[in-house]
Amino acid sequence: MPDLLDEKHQEITDRIKQLSPIVEEHRRLKAAAKALAVIRRSTATGVTTRRRGPGRPTSSDKVTTPPASKKPGRPKTVGRPAASGNAATSTTPAATTKRRAGRRKGSGTRAAQALALVKEQPGITIPELAAKMGIKQNYLYRLLPGLQKARKVTKQDKGWHPRSR
Repeated sequence: MPDLLDEKHQEITDRIKQLSPIVEEHRRLKAAAKALAVIRRSTATGVTTRRRGPGRPTSSDKVTTPPASKKPGRPKTVGRPAASGNAATSTTPAATTKRRAGRRKGSGTRAAQALALVKEQPGITIPELAAKMGIKQNYLYRLLPGLQKARKVTKQDKGWHPRSR
């Protein structure tokens, strides 16, 4: 009886060795078919795959659908009326347009400090401002154009001047 069990065990072990490459091929083919189905579906429906950024966990690597065109109960247009000029097509007044969250550029304490220094010393340069404020210049290279856009300062040559009103 032990000979029969040993013989059957050996047959099963040999068969497993024969089938292992086939099982592995089956697994790879199944994964490839799934990947092709996702690609086919994404090209047919406009679905895109998001790429992970560096250091992002793999769980964030998901297939995303394009945003729904409109949510139920939301107006058809936001902002200006349609190009045709037909006021009936616009269901939203211009006052309800979306605004960016957060404070306006150039409204912080560093902006106020930089503006005060520009008013004290018209024509001051960014390196001089950075030295007086004790901060890096690259921050001011982002801050001062925001103040310029807000019409608080103007740039003449390399220096910054308070805007005259």
